[in-house]
Amino acid sequence: MKKFLYLSLIFCSTFLSAQKVSVETLLNDDISVRAIQIWDGKVWYTGTDSKFGYVNLKDTLDKKQMRLSEKNLQFRTLAQDPKYFYTANIESPAYFFRINKKTLNYKIDFTDTIKSVFIDSFIMDKFGRGIAISDPRESGSANPHILQSIINPNYIGKTIIPDFPKYNKGEAHFAASNTNISMKGNWVWIATGGTKARIFRFNWNNPYVWQTFETPFIQGTPTQGIYSIDFFDKNFGIAVGGDYTKQSENINNIATTNDSGKTWQIQASGKNAGYMTCVKFRPRSKGKDILAVGDQHISFSSDYGKTWTKISDEKNLYACEWIDENTVVLAGKNRIVKMKLNE
Repeated sequence: MKKFLYLSLIFCSTFLSAQKVSVETLLNDDISVRAIQIWDGKVWYTGTDSKFGYVNLKDTLDKKQMRLSEKNLQFRTLAQDPKYFYTANIESPAYFFRINKKTLNYKIDFTDTIKSVFIDSFIMDKFGRGIAISDPRESGSANPHILQSIINPNYIGKTIIPDFPKYNKGEAHFAASNTNISMKGNWVWIATGGTKARIFRFNWNNPYVWQTFETPFIQGTPTQGIYSIDFFDKNFGIAVGGDYTKQSENINNIATTNDSGKTWQIQASGKNAGYMTCVKFRPRSKGKDILAVGDQHISFSSDYGKTWTKISDEKNLYACEWIDENTVVLAGKNRIVKMKLNE
């Protein structure tokens, strides 16, 4: 949805009641980063001005940045499989790039020239299955790009008529942190916002038939809704968001599901730090620990999303990705940082 060198900085702030967090700046640059991936001991990123690059997580002098186009493209997506990175710029024409992980050679796989295209998220899995979601076509129907490098024999020789959902007027997606899509096993979930905040779901065994589920999430205006989702397993998931024009408001902006996205329960309404753009389950916590970041804060839950504590006042960070159970990378306006949870 249409919205919107080297420096080392260490500081500590209260983490829950007794723990501390420390933050180290990995990269400072004139760039807005909305999508990151971890691979080969490095954090990889895309951003404004056609920029793509990496910085080493242990040696910040080891870094590289390149422009994928002479055009001033705006990237808010980055996906990976075992061999390649993938990204697409947000607006029409949307160019879909594939980047070789070893050589960093890249090419454009295809181009979406639909006038209404706006690429919000793009993810892949280890099996070469991926999906990029755009804001709806002018007709109001979904405009996904489904990628499958593994041929499903069920579709060979058949004419496929996609059963994609119709959007309500004013409903779309947010290109906030490349996390309004989540995949777990064969299941895929996609979140919407705006006049409606819903969940779309499909299974890779039949990726052209989608289900839609209502949520009690904040919704109704173009800036409200679900900005990020994550699933711990095929049943338990979490959604966060709010209203980016009223970031301190914290009503109905966190919800969890225990039945694979069919029904959602509001959590911590009126008792959290406000608007959030990215949420991720902590590794090795069995779904109990969750981290979320917003433009004005970093927050943490240690009880499956029921209650939240602000652990940092760091600002202008949008995207997040765990390195291990104690370390997370965050990125946003002009920087990428590494945060350590010191227990």
